[in-house]
Amino acid sequence: MRLLELLSDLVARDPGAVVAIDAHPEQPVRVTRRELWQRTLTLSAGLREAGVGRGGCVAVWLPNWSDALCWQFAAASLGAHVIGVNTRYNVDEVRHVLERARPSVVALACGFHGLDLVGRLREAVGGAGAPAPAVAVVAGPHGTAPADLTPYDVGAGAWVPCGPAEQPEPVGADELAVAFTTSGSTGRPKLAAHKESAVVDHALADAEGIGIRDGDVVVCVLPLSGVFGFNTAMAAIAGGAACLLEPVFDEHAVLGDMARWQSTHLVGGDDLVGRLAAAWQAEPRRLPSWRWLGIADFLGRSRELAEWALREFGTVTTGVYGSSEAFALTAFWPRDEPAPRRWRGGGRLVSPRIEARIADPGTGRPLPPGRQGELQLRGPNVVDAYLGDDDAAARAFTADGWFRTGDLAELADDGAFTYVCRMGDVLRLHGFLVDPAEIERRLAEHDAVDVTKVVGVRGADGAQRAVAFVVPTTPGAVSEEELRAWCARSLARFKVPSAIELIERMPTTSGTNGTKIRAATLREWARQRHGGGWPNT
Repeated sequence: MRLLELLSDLVARDPGAVVAIDAHPEQPVRVTRRELWQRTLTLSAGLREAGVGRGGCVAVWLPNWSDALCWQFAAASLGAHVIGVNTRYNVDEVRHVLERARPSVVALACGFHGLDLVGRLREAVGGAGAPAPAVAVVAGPHGTAPADLTPYDVGAGAWVPCGPAEQPEPVGADELAVAFTTSGSTGRPKLAAHKESAVVDHALADAEGIGIRDGDVVVCVLPLSGVFGFNTAMAAIAGGAACLLEPVFDEHAVLGDMARWQSTHLVGGDDLVGRLAAAWQAEPRRLPSWRWLGIADFLGRSRELAEWALREFGTVTTGVYGSSEAFALTAFWPRDEPAPRRWRGGGRLVSPRIEARIADPGTGRPLPPGRQGELQLRGPNVVDAYLGDDDAAARAFTADGWFRTGDLAELADDGAFTYVCRMGDVLRLHGFLVDPAEIERRLAEHDAVDVTKVVGVRGADGAQRAVAFVVPTTPGAVSEEELRAWCARSLARFKVPSAIELIERMPTTSGTNGTKIRAATLREWARQRHGGGWPNT
């Protein structure tokens, strides 16, 4: 099925149903299916006139506006693909996208949040080894397009999307439809692209598995330029729900919108949900419609937040799994899966067309259920191409066609899998593979611990040890000795951290899918402080 066909079917079913809500504290805009359809056809005609066609690329540098949805549907209607650009991207990141994706058009937000996006784009174009793109100036749901477009011309002209709504000619082949930047720890990010049929099939499967239906309201707070934000929005549309589009994340405003619009579903990391919980503690709201929370465990708070959502609203929380190269929401746990397993990353594959296996990291041989190894996937959800890097696929796939996720996981007899950690984060302590989250969970159970992260570092003898970094609830609330003794009460001796560092705050990085602790920075701190010697273990 084509994306335009999916939208057409929704319009035929109920043209007046709301498909998107552009959130605003005073002037929210509700967009019906018919309105989104008309705007998409208008934009499709404008893109065709601008020379966009099969195999072309369009960069969408917009916040979470309904315009971003129009650009995705319109580009796909012409056989072109979208590369999302986060509004936080700096000049070097934008330059990388221009060189790899080579978009002929950039949809650029004007007047958004005081950001000089066109200034960044101009600087990026000046240093990029790629042709300058035309700029389509997008004012958003509450703005007005500027009368003078000259400042937006970075070398190939600037225009405002407008014109008659025209049905595009059918595109026969299944073309690439969307691409996402990866978050790999080495080298420059790759641009993982997926075909249109995969986008539609995955959206329909997610909607069914999550239980999204007509009349629901799905909170879309993660950037649509990222895979988790994108797949959440596509699942909402496929299920007939409305996307509650939040262009910026302000926890108090989002919480108010969730109450106002009777939101039913939310996907986010525990960093994002944690901020919502803190805002709720400061000003409780009634959220009786909130049925489902899909959570990613970035800071080790999933269990605490799942218990809060269940206690206060009756919300069912499930861990999720996904990536730029294998789509978000590729796996999650069913509602009847007992906790706490249901709160961990992983779950059941969303479609029978997707296969998973666990392979030995050293030999590559498949492992039986119950053994930990690299999670490998095969199916229509897996990346179809890497923009500007034809050799990347050879490195990403096994000889027999399985995608190497780089994630450590364990497959169960029932076919579900549990995500453990990134392969690069796993600890080998005294000959045993240890998930650092096991140690983190024990530390987090201490009343004086706010946030914790465990990393591995090699000592002078070449053996790896665990170093825990802990942010206490208040300075001086706990000592390293107390926490080591706390761990020793329930963990095997070799899992007790060799060192515990008490710090004021964690080094973090903000990406399209949420805020994550910078483990690489912590590993460097551990190497500097403990690489040559250790306390008694």
